[in-house]
Amino acid sequence: MKAVAIKAFGGPEGLDVIEVPKPTPGPGEVLIAVEAIGVGGVDALIRSGAIAGWGFTEGHIPGSEVAGTVVAAGDDSSLIGRRVWAFTGLGGGYAEHVAVPVADVVPLPHDLSAVDSVTLGSSGVVAHFGLQHARFAPGESVLVRGAAGSIGILTVHLAASAGASAVAVTTSSAERGERLRKLGATQVLDRSGAGDSSAPPAYDVIIDIVGGSGLPSFVDKLTPNGRLVAVGMVAGMPPADFGTSLLTNFRKSLSFATFSADTVPPEQRRTVRTEQFAAAARGELPLVVHEQLPLDDAALAHQKMQKGEVFGRIVLVPGS
Repeated sequence: MKAVAIKAFGGPEGLDVIEVPKPTPGPGEVLIAVEAIGVGGVDALIRSGAIAGWGFTEGHIPGSEVAGTVVAAGDDSSLIGRRVWAFTGLGGGYAEHVAVPVADVVPLPHDLSAVDSVTLGSSGVVAHFGLQHARFAPGESVLVRGAAGSIGILTVHLAASAGASAVAVTTSSAERGERLRKLGATQVLDRSGAGDSSAPPAYDVIIDIVGGSGLPSFVDKLTPNGRLVAVGMVAGMPPADFGTSLLTNFRKSLSFATFSADTVPPEQRRTVRTEQFAAAARGELPLVVHEQLPLDDAALAHQKMQKGEVFGRIVLVPGS
């Protein structure tokens, strides 16, 4: 079968289309004929080599979420023929077929497409539990840093729907800002966190998807007892002296936390995904697909993300 692997860490040109054996599902696994693959920020981080210390090696096939039809099973055949979404861990998704544990598979509503499901599957869970991890409560103000991706868009919608007093966003252009306003944002800021005189001077909760060198400056934008939760690091790691920013604000009793959906019990993730898939099928969640590209164009997808051209999610479609 066809897959895309990292032939060399670094830029998008390090992705290569290869042929590999079709996997065989083992006990407790199913084989999925992939119809859609979500392209995420973590894929780009892995490809860049920024987190090679986590054990990734050249030859790794990226991709953490897919959707398609179950075509074989290691033992339990009850899912064969079902359309499903699946979590593939931190790799294996950029392929025409994947074998995954049944525990990581969620059946899809009949009227939710494979493309829409990978726009929501991982991002919706991160947005939901990220706000929960930040102990967000109705009436509090929220800033979403890096709101133009699928995690940011869903965080904006969920915070606004839950009664936030303000939902500010950082983004790179006025056009993106207007689109985010239509999705629930009340203030639009530039990447530094400035640019809207109506924005609150500080925020109770900041959900940060960006990370990188600018992260310390956003600690200063927290209210007393404010909470900043990093749910992504698409711009890389913060500076080595990041802790100094927190201690400089010692008297404000600020909290900084990271959040990974891996720490949420599987049954809770499954419950939320099932509820969100049903809500999306009813048209109650914003699913923004920037573009659909063939699997062969995975490098192009990463180039578009690297240039900051993506609003929503790019989806790879095998066989297109």
